[in-house]
Amino acid sequence: MRLIIAGCEYTGTTTLAFAIDDWMEANIGARFPLIHDHWKLPHTSGHPQPDMTEDERQQVLALSPVLKEMTQRHSLYYHIQANSWTAPDWLSIGLHIDDAVYSPMYFGYGADDQAHDRKTVSRQVEDSIMRFAPDLVLVHLKASAEVIERRMQAEPREHSPLRVEDIPEALRRYEEAVANSTLRHKITLDTGDSTLEETMAEFTRKIEPHLSEADRSRILLHRSW
Repeated sequence: MRLIIAGCEYTGTTTLAFAIDDWMEANIGARFPLIHDHWKLPHTSGHPQPDMTEDERQQVLALSPVLKEMTQRHSLYYHIQANSWTAPDWLSIGLHIDDAVYSPMYFGYGADDQAHDRKTVSRQVEDSIMRFAPDLVLVHLKASAEVIERRMQAEPREHSPLRVEDIPEALRRYEEAVANSTLRHKITLDTGDSTLEETMAEFTRKIEPHLSEADRSRILLHRSW
């Protein structure tokens, strides 16, 4: 199974990613090799290395817009090269969708009139995905502005650039990015009034038509054991 889970902060993208990982183990007998979550500055670390220190995060935030743009673009390209798709399972939180939403809002790069604008970069990323992993599913998580504001107030996050007054615009940009995506397979989940268990039930129902033949075979084989 190959997924991108994208949505405004506080819609539950990370929580859902780990819940799907558990579902994978229970129903397919495998977990995602890695859960890629490198596209909300300054949290750009991952893979086997531990999270960055606070000093390192501050160094990332202190980079110029040009260096922030280059670093994130190179990370995007690295994660969608041919070797990324040798395994049957792959999961990213945000990827180019997060970068396209947040970069022009907060980090000074990616706007339409700038070099390497994120509409162009997003199309390049998706062209590579469609070449090597056309079965990938884009999972868009949604919640109302009121729900996100309530969650922000209940659980403030250090380094999050999102401001209460920006929530409607961030939600609009996520809607636009998902609507403009050229990826063939998309599902939407509204987590505003749902428990994690309810969201997972909706996910399993909506993902079923998009499962690859290999995924269906692995599920059947796992059940037979």
